[in-house]
Order: sequence, then structure tokens, then C-alpha cells
Amino acid sequence: MTSSTSHQGRDTVFKILFQACATLFIMAFTLQSTRSLNDGRTIPALGFGVYQVEPGDKAVQAILWALEIWVTTKLWDDSHGYTNAISAFEFSLEKLGLDYVDLYLIHSPYPGKKLRTESWKALEELHRKGLVKSIGVSNYGIHHLKELLSICTIKPVVNQIEVTPYLTREDLVAFCNGQNIRVEAYSPLTMGQKLKDPTLVSIARKHGKQPAQILIRWSLQRGFIPLPKSVHKERIIANADVFGWEISAEDMDALTGLNEDFVTEWDPTTCS
Repeated sequence: MTSSTSHQGRDTVFKILFQACATLFIMAFTLQSTRSLNDGRTIPALGFGVYQVEPGDKAVQAILWALEIWVTTKLWDDSHGYTNAISAFEFSLEKLGLDYVDLYLIHSPYPGKKLRTESWKALEELHRKGLVKSIGVSNYGIHHLKELLSICTIKPVVNQIEVTPYLTREDLVAFCNGQNIRVEAYSPLTMGQKLKDPTLVSIARKHGKQPAQILIRWSLQRGFIPLPKSVHKERIIANADVFGWEISAEDMDALTGLNEDFVTEWDPTTCS
């Protein structure tokens, strides 16, 4: 999920990613660290979160190329419609200094049926031109996905939504799975709001892990693609240390049982 950070914070996070990359890639890039998409491509099973960059930022561009980092960008709610979507993407591509992006998402369904339909047609055109390798959506509910599937010629590969043990969205997840649409889980750490939950803390202690690692691992074992975000080197490394071990079935059930439909900020999946 693209978000603004200060220049200092943005610079810091990419320095951290650069410094930690060897460790992260050794830990994370195993056979179990990718997910297949319905267009035949594979995507990293774990994301670091996405950060806003400044136009012409050569340092960021160098890191993206050198590490072959999967790049996702989004169409924001104020840029919907066919022509606007094309223009917005071209601007994003110029900012990134890349020839293409791996994944382009519609940020939310808020603009309404007409505009989001036009926007999807624009994404399909960008895909046909090779400027976008895969296309998907974010914050779409079941009714939005049904609407999209009825008109699309290229199926969305992912639906990026907020999903945690405290917000399991069983019906929406089941629909996505049934349509072979991958679920990307943003805010998998509940923005820190549930890290002291007694059940979570107890399970973390049992496994000798941090609560944040348990939340990420829960997401992975559910088949999601979690997107934890941090600007702290130690946390980024800890967030990547979620392979090579598993949460027991009993503890997975206990975590899933924590559902209380807890939304950290907003929930566009219910809009018309």
C-alpha cells in the first residue's frame, strides 16, 4: 500500500533495505517464499510494504534494479477513469524510473461503478502494452469483484485487503480463493494495536517468537501475502524471519478465533 513518508524516513528505509538485503534474501527467498498468480507469474510471499519515492531518485532506482525488487504501485481514488488512469500510471512510472512495474492495483472501489470500470480497462491496456506485468485491485468486496469479473478480459491477480486474526473476512477470502485471486494482507500487524493481546502474546512465547512474527506467520499459513511495514532495520529483519517454522494447527485455530471484525482505519469493501 503506497503511503507518504518524510524524506528522512524514505531515505532511511531504503538504506536499511540495502544494508539488510543479503540477510533478508538468504532468509526469505526459498521455495516457500513465493506464491503463484493466476496469470502464470510468481510473487514474493512476503512484502516489505511500499514507500513513496520522489521523481528521479537515482538511489532508489538503483536499489530496485540491483535487488530485482517486486514493484507494486497503485491508481489513487482521485485519478479514476480511462484517460486519467493511463496518465497517472505514466507519472508513477516516470517517478520510479522503470520501464515497467510488476503489479498495478486499483486502490479502492470508491469512485463508483462507471469510473472503476473505465479504470480497469486502462489497466488491461497497460498490461497488453507490457508496461504492467500483472494487474489487480485493493479493498474490493465480493460485490465489487463480481462486478469486475463480469466485464474484465484480464482477471485480477490479487485483492489487497486488510486481514488479520482480528479481521478474518472469511466470506471475502473464500470468494477470492474460489476465483483464484490472491489475497494480499495489508496492515497485518494491526498497526500495533493488538500486539499486546494476551492470546497473541501467549502463542508468541510458546513458539519463542515476537507477536508481530506470529501475525505474519498466521497470514502466510492462511495463504495470504502479508505486507508488514517498518522503517527500523531490526524490525524489517525480524519480519522476514517467518520461514522455516510453523504455528501449530491448534494455535492457528486459536488465532483465527480472535476475529472481532476489527478494522484499523477504513473499510472500502462495503461501499457501493
